[in-house]
Amino acid sequence: MAKILVTGGAGYIGSHTRYFLEQRGHSVMVVDNLSRGHRELVPDKILHVLDLHDKQRLAALLKQERIEAVIHFAAYIAVGESTQHPEMYFANNVGGSVSLFEAMIEAGVDKLVFSSTAAAYGTPKKVPITEDQDIAPINPYGESKVMVETILDWLDRYRQFRSISLRYFNACGAEPAAGLGELHDPETHLIPLILRAVQTGKPVTIFGDDYPTPDGTCIRDYIHVSDLSEAHINAVEHLLNGGASDIFNVGTGIGHTVKQVVDAVEKVTGKKVPSTIGPRREGDPPSLVADSRKLQTTLGWRPTRADMEVIVRDAWHFAEAHVLKQK
Repeated sequence: MAKILVTGGAGYIGSHTRYFLEQRGHSVMVVDNLSRGHRELVPDKILHVLDLHDKQRLAALLKQERIEAVIHFAAYIAVGESTQHPEMYFANNVGGSVSLFEAMIEAGVDKLVFSSTAAAYGTPKKVPITEDQDIAPINPYGESKVMVETILDWLDRYRQFRSISLRYFNACGAEPAAGLGELHDPETHLIPLILRAVQTGKPVTIFGDDYPTPDGTCIRDYIHVSDLSEAHINAVEHLLNGGASDIFNVGTGIGHTVKQVVDAVEKVTGKKVPSTIGPRREGDPPSLVADSRKLQTTLGWRPTRADMEVIVRDAWHFAEAHVLKQK
């Protein structure tokens, strides 16, 4: 079993991946500057409050802890915010990543799993989306992730620095066994927003009901955060076992409309979802669904929690136990 550093490990997906790494028997350290992460999601004994731009401290930590591989989540993730402050996203997501890579090279650590995004594809030409489709991000967030992927490709060619980039779709759900879930502030993800509407009685806005889909609302591929975490673990173990650099989609291959998600929430909670219909959001494609066959074939990964009612049930249990306490 390996010693692995998780950057952004106090965030939503990072904290889940840390939990599953430990369940698999790996030793884990977490780096997070806590600007958007949550201290309570990480055991104190493994948390290092550290910014990725502090390259010297980061390199010293990598050496001191004898880290063998890094899983890199630390990034800003809000698409809308990235359009308002592009410079902030490039400084943090790209600049922070370069600082991390320099620290890793200095410390002799040459294996990394990168948290990328389906936003790399922009508006896809065909669905389901395969990894060989054109890269055409339509917002600074997606562009920042593509830039890091490009840097990693050059590091693989000239620095023998191996990496796996995982382009994932709509992360959702929660892990009941770990007591972990989604605590974004502000929250932008659909399922917790719908659950919050159920809890508060304040309507959630459905952006557009005139798309060319069966019920007029957008179709998305919702991947349970626990399945997503396991994909990261398969990826880092692939690198640790000598595997080559690559890029993979992570999704279920199943598309759900917004209205289907609302129906699942009403069924799980037994409550009506208050909602209003708003205009389409600029840049929202009608359908985004992953083709993850490459990941399944190469790394032996399978999504086992793809049922929407399972996803909603896990998210609802977490929301009832945690989110209301914060309000």
